[in-house]
Amino acid sequence: MLATSPTNNITWEKLPDDFVLPDDPVDNIDQPALAAALTASLQLAGRLPETALTPTNYGICATLNGKFVVKAPDWAYIPHIAVPREEVVRSYTPRLQGELPAIVLEFLSDTDGGEYSVKETYPPGKFFFYERILQVPNYGIFDLETGTLELYRLGETGRYRLESANENGRFWIQSMQLFLGVWQGTRENRQGYWLRWGDEGGK
Repeated sequence: MLATSPTNNITWEKLPDDFVLPDDPVDNIDQPALAAALTASLQLAGRLPETALTPTNYGICATLNGKFVVKAPDWAYIPHIAVPREEVVRSYTPRLQGELPAIVLEFLSDTDGGEYSVKETYPPGKFFFYERILQVPNYGIFDLETGTLELYRLGETGRYRLESANENGRFWIQSMQLFLGVWQGTRENRQGYWLRWGDEGGK
């Protein structure tokens, strides 16, 4: 499957079995708990179909100008995969193996700020990859320390625009028919800010 842009040739190919995936550790102990809570709340609400994926630090791939690019967002929601789950154990190639992620989330690191990188040269930055290569409709960046959630929505021009939260401080994710917002409290022995889903009825 092939797509072209004025400067990049993008193809959707399965990652070779011998491709060495990055094995970077998460930035801190809180990130796995936040990711698990996002998935658990979808499951409890009956909003997690059998063909959906909610990967955490898991390779999402594209081939850019003949070179494989792999990014591993802290959390993502993929509405539907079109292949058996055993075919996406190591990595996932959108369009080839199923739908694009409806949303990807990065938890802000205290290191290099790579979540905002628009670097176009190989290997491309995360922001550029999600916006221009994958064209993920919603990209969220969450600061665990301050509880600040930024949501970027893909516009008609193919570029992200920073959205404003509603009066309740939440963002509407149209394809999921859910709001995404921030709450503060204790869960799994962790006191701090969390992300949570809500429906139109406020639940």
